[in-house]
Amino acid sequence: MFPTRLSSLFLDQFRILGYNARMTDAERYLEGRWRRILARTPTRGPSSWLVEFLAFGLKQAWACVFGGALLAVIVAVRLWYPSDAALARNDFLTLAAVAIQVVMVATRLETWRELRVIVLFHVVGTVMEVFKTDVGSWAYGADGVLRIAGVPLFSGFMYAAVGSYLVRVYRLFDLRFTRYPPVWVTAVLAGAIYLNFFTHHYVWDLRWILVAATIVVFGRTVMSFRVFRWTGRMPVLVAFALVAVFIWLAENIATLSGAWSYPDQEGGWQLVSAAKLVSWALLMIISVVLVTWVYPPRAPDDAE
Repeated sequence: MFPTRLSSLFLDQFRILGYNARMTDAERYLEGRWRRILARTPTRGPSSWLVEFLAFGLKQAWACVFGGALLAVIVAVRLWYPSDAALARNDFLTLAAVAIQVVMVATRLETWRELRVIVLFHVVGTVMEVFKTDVGSWAYGADGVLRIAGVPLFSGFMYAAVGSYLVRVYRLFDLRFTRYPPVWVTAVLAGAIYLNFFTHHYVWDLRWILVAATIVVFGRTVMSFRVFRWTGRMPVLVAFALVAVFIWLAENIATLSGAWSYPDQEGGWQLVSAAKLVSWALLMIISVVLVTWVYPPRAPDDAE
């Protein structure tokens, strides 16, 4: 009995060490402080559940720090930025987004390795923005000079914010995957989804076929995530849907703040169409494939 418990203790500590090794310096410090505080809390009962719930919420908020900061700037500009300022509003948003990204890297909240995939998110998103605005899917204000083909450069940072969230949540929650599909299959699916964002304007829209393909490819995949003491499990399709809902909510705040507008919002703001939830869910597949470039999907320890 004693050797078994001792080996279990060493295995648990080994997992924690490996988990901490993937954190940035700042996150290891905060995680250590958080664990020292929570170590004094009950291990069972309602109090324990509340601790895990709070830890989950705090980690999610921490993972969203880039997107949250950018959204806060967008709202603040809407409320308080002078209309007669020498610097155009869109240019200010671009410079603010750059500043947020610099601070994230300088304070080691993001690693240089993660920055590569975040920049790739920026490029992939900007290419889509240029095309989509050209075909009239949505529109930005015409002010500012920091733009490409009518698209303000801050727009790419909104996609980068999604990338930042995903790479951070991956290590903050030590994500593991059971029955993850072959990476090449997910790459083909992601490529088809990205291509359809362009081609559906000219040929048949394949989004529902792609939704079905996503269900087939990821339908058996389960995600494991570590909170504090508790490790939870969730079908990865449910995770995609939940993230899509939160992005849709952020999109509503951004359009209400005038960052951009859809054609049906030209006469006055209204909720973004719920159909966008499908688009965001599909975009999650592209996002996850990009993140696997930095963090290859790993199986839970008990499955290795």
